[in-house]
Formats: sequence, structure tokens, C-alpha cells
Amino acid sequence: MSAARPQGEPIRLTLDRSLARGVLMALAGGVILALTAAFGMDEVSLAFRLIYWTTVMLIGAAWGHVCSRSVERLLDSDRRPWLSVALLTLVISGPLSVMVWAVTTRFFDDGRALDWGRLPYFLGPVTLVTGVLSALNVFLSRTPAQTHAAPDAAPPRFFERLPPKLRGATLRAVQAEDHYLRLHTDRGSDLILLRLSDAVAELEGLEGARTHRSWWVARDAVREVRRGDGRATLVLEGGIEAPVSRRYARALRAAGWY
Repeated sequence: MSAARPQGEPIRLTLDRSLARGVLMALAGGVILALTAAFGMDEVSLAFRLIYWTTVMLIGAAWGHVCSRSVERLLDSDRRPWLSVALLTLVISGPLSVMVWAVTTRFFDDGRALDWGRLPYFLGPVTLVTGVLSALNVFLSRTPAQTHAAPDAAPPRFFERLPPKLRGATLRAVQAEDHYLRLHTDRGSDLILLRLSDAVAELEGLEGARTHRSWWVARDAVREVRRGDGRATLVLEGGIEAPVSRRYARALRAAGWY
């Protein structure tokens, strides 16, 4: 099994695309809730409402990101989107209600002792907001992350991660397997320790796209498209079969992938 990072390579920090999207949605939601003085907050200033709601929503985005990563391992949101929304709402809203209750006490009660009797009153509003944001996250995440060719530029920095036996090989696809990535090339395959979202960020410079939550495919490697059970499968050079999720199917068709 190969090392996650070549010796001497500097550590690069990347921001998970789903986390970035969640942060932006949280900030937008916080501004809307502040401007509309939601949940009876019309008696406090707009500045106070903005600080309060953006704080609460960012805490929710961080916790929601942790929960969504766990739910994705248990449930395929492409096949059961509404069940995914329900499960996300369930696992997020309970702990988040406690967090919001604690933050609200700090903001409105000048840091006085927490009143446990008020905690149940937060469950309804928090669950409502969580359900709406969970639905938006599941149903609006329909555009796959894509990478673009740059013929005059240096090779994608992801190639620096290829193990020695695959150096110089043609990369056909990257497949997530638990915490590892399987690299499919014309010289065979191997595993490295890395998140798929980080790999996609480093593959910029080579034309391809995520076809599934667990797959990135190089466009030049596609040789055939098979359809069955309402789904498409990309057959790559070398006989590798990469699934196309329903979530990404329309966007990939529009981009001319099949």
C-alpha cells in the first residue's frame, strides 16, 4: 500500500467543496433570518441579529458537515433522497438544539446559568431550519465537480502522489474505497490514503469529472456507455466500469459525456 504523500512534498491544505457550500448556505441563511427578524427577534438591532444568526448558522454548518459525511456512508441519497433528508434532520437537530440553546443563553441572558427548562423550546425551530437546509443540500447538489484540461500547463499536482510503479502512467479513474483511493491507470492500479474531494482539487489540469460520490473519471478514458435499471455506467479503456449517479446524470449528459 502506498504512502499518502511523497517524501519531501509540502503539506497542502484544501477546503472540502461540500463544507464550503455549507458555509455559504449558512451565511446566506443567517442573513435572511436576521433581515426578517425570524422567531420574534424584531426587538433587537439588525447588527445583533446578524451576529447571532451567522454564529448559530455557522455552528450548524460545521456540525451538519460532520453528520452528512457519516450519513453518506450509510445511505445513498441518489436512490432515497427524502430518507436522506429525514435522517440528516434527525441526527443534526438534536445535538444542534443543545448548541443553539447554549449560544442563545450567552447572547440574550448575559452569560447567566443555563436554564435546562428552556431547552425543549429550541427543538422545533432548530428542526425546521435543519430540515429546510438538509433538503436544499440533498436536492441542489446536482452539479458534479469537474476538472479542466490545461495542455500548456504543468501536469496536475496530483500526479506527484502516484506511487513509483505508476509514475508516467495514464490516469483513467480514481475510485474511493473507505479512506483510500484506488488509482486506475494503464499500468494497473494501486491505493493511496487521501480524500476524493482533495484528489479532485489536485486533478485540475486534466479533463474529467466526478460521476458518482465515489468516482472521478478522466474524460479521454471513456469508451462506451451502458444503461440499465435506470442508471448509466461508463465503460473505460481497460474495461473499468464507473457508475454514473442519478444526481449527476443530467449535468453529465448536458456536458456531452454520453
